Amino acid sequence: MNVSVNGPVVGAARQTDSDPAAAPAVKETQVIAIYGKGGIGKSFTLANLSYMMAQQGKKVLLIGCDPKSDTATLLFGGRNCPTILGVSSEKKRAGEKVTIGDICFKRDGVFAMELGGPEVGRGCGGRGIIHGFELLEGLGFHEWDFDYVLLDFLGDVVCGGFGLPIARDLCQKVIIVGSNDLQSLYVANNVCSAVGYFTGLGGNVGVAGMVINKDDGTGEAQAFADAVGIPILATIPAHDEIRRKSANYEIVGLPGGDWGPLFAELATNVGLAPPVRPKPLDHESLLDLFKGDAVGRHVVLEPASVEDMCDASVVVKPTLEVVYDDV
Repeated sequence: MNVSVNGPVVGAARQTDSDPAAAPAVKETQVIAIYGKGGIGKSFTLANLSYMMAQQGKKVLLIGCDPKSDTATLLFGGRNCPTILGVSSEKKRAGEKVTIGDICFKRDGVFAMELGGPEVGRGCGGRGIIHGFELLEGLGFHEWDFDYVLLDFLGDVVCGGFGLPIARDLCQKVIIVGSNDLQSLYVANNVCSAVGYFTGLGGNVGVAGMVINKDDGTGEAQAFADAVGIPILATIPAHDEIRRKSANYEIVGLPGGDWGPLFAELATNVGLAPPVRPKPLDHESLLDLFKGDAVGRHVVLEPASVEDMCDASVVVKPTLEVVYDDV
């Protein structure tokens, strides 16, 4: 898998110039980072997407990069798998090396692992992500042979580690999971801004599109996607069966199941969608996607005074400045 952490991502099938028929084609690995607000359904979307891709004959690696370490939980029916950072710490204390079998697990053709993160107040989650990928590089990350590598990243954290795939060209494209609410679209807009910023610095990562999750039909997410210039890859309805099965750690994207066609279409769209450079909105334009009473547009900003802050009358003290009369 030809992926550079410090330079442009490569890996398209290619042959030698001197003898095109002599060299075997190199498999192209699509590395895709999925971003979204916490709780918006990234893990649900990725578990079902990766499962469907595997059923379509693709070799898929799912890497959870959220400190909650819950990306693979649904895939494994509620079972938590050991995290890379946790295993690394244990092995280091024991004087042992981490192996693939310690951190990577599989189900029905999907390979999955969790980076993990520090306990609350005991470290930086973003730095943990950087350390985790350094460890994966030591295990041969760039030589692994997959059709897709899917990275689950939190979108509402702005520290450097969470921007790693975009900042260092670790992926070719970004997919955003959002819904018809202001907070998830605020995060989506920030991700678009980050892509634009790093593209301006010479980066090559683009946004392939958006998945609307828990769609209630109000249309704000579609309007956002249209405004920033990215396609909708799939729309997952706010359906009670999906909610119930997801809560029970069940895969709904099964071939032949009720929701199989939806995730089959998503898998196809994810593979084919080209990365584009979005046009992020300013804050006022983002608010304009919603009705005024839904986002507080009727509220007027009233400046505070010193009296408000002190809750008492302000005593004007005489100045100590020395004033000299003109000579």
